[in-house]
Amino acid sequence: MPSSATSDSQRDPAYGWVMVFVVFTLTALAFGAMGSISVFLKPLAAEFGWSRGATAMGYTATSFASAIAGVFWGYVADRVGTRWFGLVGAFAMAVSLWLLSKQTSLSHFYALYFLYGALGNAIVSSPLYANVGFWFHTNPGLAMGVTAAGGAFGQGLVPYLVGMIIDTEGWRAAYVAMAWSYLAIALPLALLIRESPSRTQARTTPSSPPPDAPVSEVEAVAWVSIAVVFCCTCMAVPIVHLVPLLTDAGHTVEYATRALMVLMFTGVLGRIMGGKLADSIGALRAYMMMSLGQTVSVFWFCQVADTVSLYALAVFFGFTYSGVMTTSVVCVRMMISAGFAGRALGITSFFGWVGMGLGGFFGGLIYDAAGGYTWSFAFAVLAGCVNLAILCGFYLRISLQQSRPQAA
Repeated sequence: MPSSATSDSQRDPAYGWVMVFVVFTLTALAFGAMGSISVFLKPLAAEFGWSRGATAMGYTATSFASAIAGVFWGYVADRVGTRWFGLVGAFAMAVSLWLLSKQTSLSHFYALYFLYGALGNAIVSSPLYANVGFWFHTNPGLAMGVTAAGGAFGQGLVPYLVGMIIDTEGWRAAYVAMAWSYLAIALPLALLIRESPSRTQARTTPSSPPPDAPVSEVEAVAWVSIAVVFCCTCMAVPIVHLVPLLTDAGHTVEYATRALMVLMFTGVLGRIMGGKLADSIGALRAYMMMSLGQTVSVFWFCQVADTVSLYALAVFFGFTYSGVMTTSVVCVRMMISAGFAGRALGITSFFGWVGMGLGGFFGGLIYDAAGGYTWSFAFAVLAGCVNLAILCGFYLRISLQQSRPQAA
């Protein structure tokens, strides 16, 4: 066993950690702009007279675009690799954000966020996660956890900075500042992207699923895909609506974005530890544990009033929701072959983004109907419970499958 571990370690190229840093940063930018929609909700609604639900549809548009395009980009990644994905994503994100500073109607707003999701977020997330995952044979969960932590880092930092710009310069200036900053940061990093050796080999030599995979690749992807619809619906409600919830209660934008930043920065640790936990106890068990924590905590955002309780809740939810993001990806990574990774993560990401879009939209829609956020967050809890039920079914299915040879 020690010699095998050493051998595995030697097969992990050092450049894999360069890829971790590159994808960490690109996803920080991509997710950061999406998380910033919550900061733009009230300024845009106030200027144009849009409802909260209609404005939140921007998040739904970019989520659905990421879902649809993610499957396509996953297929392309499996066929030709991801060498130039970063360049396309860098330009698409910058152009979309710059054009958003000029938009004047809901149709433009939706179209530009759809463009951002399809050519920006979708291309720098799941295809590059698939690439990073196969740079590592030793502790891939930890490597993917560190990579995925970029999303939480960006969702914490970018909305906070955007909120400061909106307060001083206005929402149009905030979009312009994001556009130029994204181009300056993402463009040089995109040139560092390389394909993992095992992924390159898989394009010429058919690869097989892990020998100890409990179910087929297709079945594994199906189970995880159905589950992530509901777990992402659950997490999207506070991600999109926490800032409006707090400002509705009389707090300043700075206070609200600081609470979101605490949530997301804790999520950095949650994603890393989620990956490490997946390496230690198994990805599916870790996914179930993190999903439970997310579900039991989400509703309490409507109930806490003091700052200490809010921050404590933000820390717990941020840790568990981010752990969900990592462990769901590692679940797929550990049950598929290198040659199927782009498509598999593209498919599961499709359902995840659908869930994110539904959560963001229904959170606003229920707010408009009820006149408050209590029922919106109760809806999030319901979605989390459905996710847990599906994961329990998957766990039982695997347990039964693994017991059959022993019984024979």
